[in-house]
Amino acid sequence: MTDLPMPQSGAAPVPKSSLMVADTRTRRRNAAEKRFRLYGAGAIGVALIALVVLLTSIIGGGAGAFRQTYLSIPVALDAETLDPKGNRNPDEMSKVLTLSYGKVLDRAVDAAVGSSEIEITDLSEKDISSLVSKEASAQLRNRVLADPELVGQTVDVNVLVNGRIDGYFKGRVTMESAAADANTSPQQLMLADALKEQGMLVTRFNWNFITNPDASDQRPEAAGVGVAILGSFYMMLVVLLLAVPIGVAASIYLEEFAPKNRWTDVIEVNISNLAAVPSIVFGILGLAAFINFAGLPQSAPVVGGLVLTLMTLPTIIISTRAALKAVPPSIRDAALGVGASRMQSVFHHVLPLAMPGILTGTIIGLAQALGETAPLLLIGMVAFVREFPAAPPEGLFDPASALPVQVYNWTQRADPAFVERASGAIIVLLIFLFCMNLLAIFLRRRFERRW
Repeated sequence: MTDLPMPQSGAAPVPKSSLMVADTRTRRRNAAEKRFRLYGAGAIGVALIALVVLLTSIIGGGAGAFRQTYLSIPVALDAETLDPKGNRNPDEMSKVLTLSYGKVLDRAVDAAVGSSEIEITDLSEKDISSLVSKEASAQLRNRVLADPELVGQTVDVNVLVNGRIDGYFKGRVTMESAAADANTSPQQLMLADALKEQGMLVTRFNWNFITNPDASDQRPEAAGVGVAILGSFYMMLVVLLLAVPIGVAASIYLEEFAPKNRWTDVIEVNISNLAAVPSIVFGILGLAAFINFAGLPQSAPVVGGLVLTLMTLPTIIISTRAALKAVPPSIRDAALGVGASRMQSVFHHVLPLAMPGILTGTIIGLAQALGETAPLLLIGMVAFVREFPAAPPEGLFDPASALPVQVYNWTQRADPAFVERASGAIIVLLIFLFCMNLLAIFLRRRFERRW
């Protein structure tokens, strides 16, 4: 007898399948996989197109901020006007107002236009006198006070032209818009064209945009991001010195040493909740705790750094704990097995292996803090600041601005030149973030090669 089942008469034959021929189910699975790949490629394509459009709009709108038009003319520094007593004493000469230097510049511009034999119909004296920026007289005054021996001489100067003339050579202002603008005229633009043909007007790279402080609403051509860059650097310095050691130490304790009980569960839940809190809430907390209660000055980098530290700590703690969890438990067991203590196993083995992930998460947290605006507005960093803060630690308590706040401030002003400046400040901020990300990649690769 045998246990093999006997074939029943009339039963349907079992279909034969081959691995070389795809059946219906396999074809459906392959089609679904192909569609998913197409969806993924399409999503990446859309993201790249959006990135290109964003960068093109920002660079196209802000590239003009890195170029500026200057008027090169000889200026006779009248001794009777700039140094009435003739002592060449900077303290006495500082009493001469900027208005007097403006009159000296006006005479120099009139003389330059007259000597060039430019003839333009309906060209008024106002068109000639308003050709240069209102900031030009202040720059000339600073140059004379720095070197009083220039008084009585005729010196060649490069002065800023007004924002409309500068915008005309950048394509922002046209003859049609100038006809309807009370701040310029088509005749002034034609005068600018004539001066440029003679080589007296030149557009070149504008280093002052990176080094100068902010300017008033009437002087957009003189506005720069120097104070904002320094303020952002000081705030990132505070965040780096506070958030990184506190966040990494808290992560190590919670992940490696803290007992797993109800209290640690509550702490972990609250850390996750704090990471999702809107940034403006941290601004309200900083206003109440650091300014109203502690009495720290408004618009100071130390206050901005403390607020951004509170906001960045949850991000650093979460990323650091994820990096520590990624280290295999066998590393800890092997260290303990050869006689290492718990602290030695963590600091000599686990922490070095987790360092690339910790550094990456830290740099990402700092980059996120660098771009925050809402909490800084609540602590007064939107103030108009012309003076550069001093070197640390005194400079941490001086008034300053920040790059994202400067962008917000310029977009609220009426002159279109400030919109160009705002896009230029965004470019500077993106370069700052790009450098921080490069630093994160470099440190990660360096530690990965070491281990």
